[in-house]
Amino acid sequence: MFKTLQRYGGIYAALWRNSVIREMGFKSNFILWIFVEMLWFVMQIGFIAVIYQHTDRIATWTKWEVVLLVGISHLVQQLFTAFFFTNLTQLSDLIRTGKLDFMLLLPVNSRFLVSFRQVDLGGFVNAASAFAVILYSIRQLHVVPGLVQWFTFPIFAIAAVVIHYSLMLILASTSFFTVRAQGIVWGYYNLFNISRLPDAVFRGFFKVFFTFAIPMLLVANVPAKLLLQRLSSPREAFFLFIMAAGCLVLSEFVWRYSLKHYTSASS
Repeated sequence: MFKTLQRYGGIYAALWRNSVIREMGFKSNFILWIFVEMLWFVMQIGFIAVIYQHTDRIATWTKWEVVLLVGISHLVQQLFTAFFFTNLTQLSDLIRTGKLDFMLLLPVNSRFLVSFRQVDLGGFVNAASAFAVILYSIRQLHVVPGLVQWFTFPIFAIAAVVIHYSLMLILASTSFFTVRAQGIVWGYYNLFNISRLPDAVFRGFFKVFFTFAIPMLLVANVPAKLLLQRLSSPREAFFLFIMAAGCLVLSEFVWRYSLKHYTSASS
């Protein structure tokens, strides 16, 4: 087990080096993409500011609580983008062009290679800006999270990233049957907008659907409530981890099923 982890750690380090070299080869594109993402983030916060000029609360959430929620949602989104998003959106092209054939021949786990092939360094910069907004909103709320909250928060964020990764891998796997599924994959990106909304505004079917079927209401609301010390019971945290584990297992099943039905580009 240790030798396997050491081997994959070395492979991932090499992939990181390649990603850094590739990004630094196109510095203007790297800086421009960071600027665009930050501008989009600022526009989201500006939209919240406009809404709260006309109301004091959305359901039970105040202005700075929603800013905190948006900051956490953006943090999770950017971490997901940094590690996985580019790789999963390219799966369709790998299948269509036959490049996946060569990757399957390598003595490396195919899912690992497909998922971690590239790293988007700009995602880390944007994640840092999101974390700055989180800290500022906490200060505005005069909330002081304890050590337990701060040590637990990264675990919650990782679980949220796992949910995004697993669900998008499931969607990307449809490329094995449709060849081009980029519309479906990029459509998933729009679901990030749901995670920025307070769960208290949802009722009935939609709340159940976006909690258990597509758990967008868990990925940001639960970590936000953790920092706000508003987790009334461990049930919501339990749901977050259960859904993360369930989505990961389901994505593995879908991935293996899809590979079994892969006929390669040359056949």
